[in-house]
Amino acid sequence: MVNFGSVLTAMITPFNLDGSVNYEETEKLSIWLTENGTDSLVVCGTTGESPSLTWEEEYELFQVVQKAVGGKAKVIAGTGSNSTKEAITATEKAAKLGLGGSLQVVPYYNKPPQSGLYRHFQAIAQATPDFPIIIYNIPGRTGKNMEPETVARLAEIPNIVAIKEASGNLDQVSQIRNLTAPEFKIYSGDDYLTLPLMAIGGNGVVSVASHLVGNKLQEMIVAFKTGEVQRATKIHLELFNLSRTLFATTNPIPIKEAMNMLGWNVGKTRLPLCDPPAEITEKLRVEMDKLGLLAR
Repeated sequence: MVNFGSVLTAMITPFNLDGSVNYEETEKLSIWLTENGTDSLVVCGTTGESPSLTWEEEYELFQVVQKAVGGKAKVIAGTGSNSTKEAITATEKAAKLGLGGSLQVVPYYNKPPQSGLYRHFQAIAQATPDFPIIIYNIPGRTGKNMEPETVARLAEIPNIVAIKEASGNLDQVSQIRNLTAPEFKIYSGDDYLTLPLMAIGGNGVVSVASHLVGNKLQEMIVAFKTGEVQRATKIHLELFNLSRTLFATTNPIPIKEAMNMLGWNVGKTRLPLCDPPAEITEKLRVEMDKLGLLAR
């Protein structure tokens, strides 16, 4: 059985001043994350600005991160696309690198019906039968919701082992849990819903906030799993405002701003993303200060 752990960090992609990928900072950041609460690293997902990366840059990032972390964390490659053929090609290349698995987003813009979604993910899984796949439902970005019945059908494919659920719909998560085997993992795609999702059978989070509070997230999840529900709730509430602020404008704009505040050299986001408004930067500063992050 594949074990990605409880906290999977959706890793940002650092850029240089000229907008090129900063591979040196990527290496440093990936090591730091694995030492501060991260079990697995999702590289070139939404938070990694995959829509504005080239496939060549993504392939290089997979290798840089894999070399940096060694066996300390699994590396999950964001190789999804709204073109099934492109997704298969990218996933095959990632599988040959010996990475830990792949994150496959619901095809965006072309809005396939549920049968098309099933066939899309089925084709990718069949092309890489020994490579673990996490399917990723985020209708707010893709324009299409993957329904629980479709997820249940996909969960029967041996190497489709988990879902990142970012619909924000806990009723839907409950349905998925009812329709799938216990070994099929459900990860929250929203930091602020991690604990509520775990209460209905979830297994952890694909996190943005873990760049800042990875150890705290681990503490919360362990507390919940060991029956210390009040302690888990306390941590959830402590982190809630920060988690919401990180999504006050389009991700990853706030988390990159936050990491630069902490002295990391992750640069700006690539167009069409842009700098955050001053009020969001200030709100971030306030929430980070409340948690003692800026004093480090």
